[in-house]
Amino acid sequence: MRDLVSSALDLATVKGATFAEVRVVERRSETLEVKNGAAEVVRYNESHGCGVQVIVDGVWGFASTSKMERKEIEAITDLAVKIAKASGLTKKENVVLSPAEKVVADYRTPIKIDPFTVPLAKRVDLLLEADSLLREKGVRISQAFMSLFGEKKIFANTEGSYISQEIIECGGGIAATAVKDGEVQVRSYPNSFRGNFATAGYEFIESLDLVGNAPRVASQALELLTASQCPSRVTTLIIDGSQLALQVHESCGHPIELDRVFGTEASYAGMSFLTPEKLGNFRYGSEVVNIVADATVPGGLGTFGFDDEGVAARRIPIVKEGIFVGYLTSRETAAKLNQQSNGAMRASGWNRIPLIRMTNINLEPGDWRLEDLIADTDDGIYVETNRSWSIDDKRLNFQFGAEIGWEIKNGKLGGMIKNPTYTGITPPVLGFV
Repeated sequence: MRDLVSSALDLATVKGATFAEVRVVERRSETLEVKNGAAEVVRYNESHGCGVQVIVDGVWGFASTSKMERKEIEAITDLAVKIAKASGLTKKENVVLSPAEKVVADYRTPIKIDPFTVPLAKRVDLLLEADSLLREKGVRISQAFMSLFGEKKIFANTEGSYISQEIIECGGGIAATAVKDGEVQVRSYPNSFRGNFATAGYEFIESLDLVGNAPRVASQALELLTASQCPSRVTTLIIDGSQLALQVHESCGHPIELDRVFGTEASYAGMSFLTPEKLGNFRYGSEVVNIVADATVPGGLGTFGFDDEGVAARRIPIVKEGIFVGYLTSRETAAKLNQQSNGAMRASGWNRIPLIRMTNINLEPGDWRLEDLIADTDDGIYVETNRSWSIDDKRLNFQFGAEIGWEIKNGKLGGMIKNPTYTGITPPVLGFV
């Protein structure tokens, strides 16, 4: 493989590229779904291929193939150069890359149990058991999910980097749907939309204890049918960890993607209210708000060894004591701010160019526990588990729905409420934290 990759880089240089990089990716996945006591989905997917990206006369060119043969790799290298030259006809400015270190390294997700080695029958039995316990409570629809992902990548560029990585992800969840008199309520664990996932081994799935949590999840789904509707008022809101993670992801993670800021994703995914003049002086939240982008934290779905430009994973401040201080960058966007890339460029596959994709965006904890927050609240609402979300193109105004909530009265959880939703504007909301 090293010879094949080197030949592509050499050919790109001969044909006029001032810079070239190659990504070889093998990806596999397994998905299991159980519904009402029967295995509904048992699916295995596998994909492999190679992408070549070049800069010719200050312009990018990219081409890819699923055929890992020397002749085919040479053909897409030639095609990438031709695409760059053709794109140069509409060039407005030259691509400039910030400096990056030459890296020769290997990285693998730290795991205890390779999930792909766990027998299929054992994994299906786990889901069937959890599903059975959901139905014992009398819910209309019981579901259990599990997915495994494995990706092997080789990255090399004309600056001498050669990196091999293997990323393992897995996770799962359960969901109970209760129905009565035209009312439908869903309760999920450990998260909605098929559960929770991590860069970890099968030990993570075991730690979720889907079986042990099934009776509680089903009971809450049934209780929601007769719970009170969420009241409409301005009040103190406390959100659980999973909902907070999504809130930070959507409201704080996406607007710091620097390609969004410069408008290169405007038609695809929107823009950002965090324009460059705000860097270093914009108050994002109160003094206790500290947010980091951390691609090194164990288990995160944004955790890796190196991004798809060969830049090492790292931890960087985004908001410090309430002030906005950092973006997620690539080599190209960082150069526009006279910075070096902080390693946020990732491609979704061998046939896609990399773009800035957020790493793990984490709101740093304070000294208080959840119990302390509730005890300090005279009147408010506590909600768990995302149900829906909507946010504007600049990631400023938002509305989120949760599966379940409880009123807070005099520092204690009160009655259960259903269909809770909340809306706000990011900086003022974080200013109350």
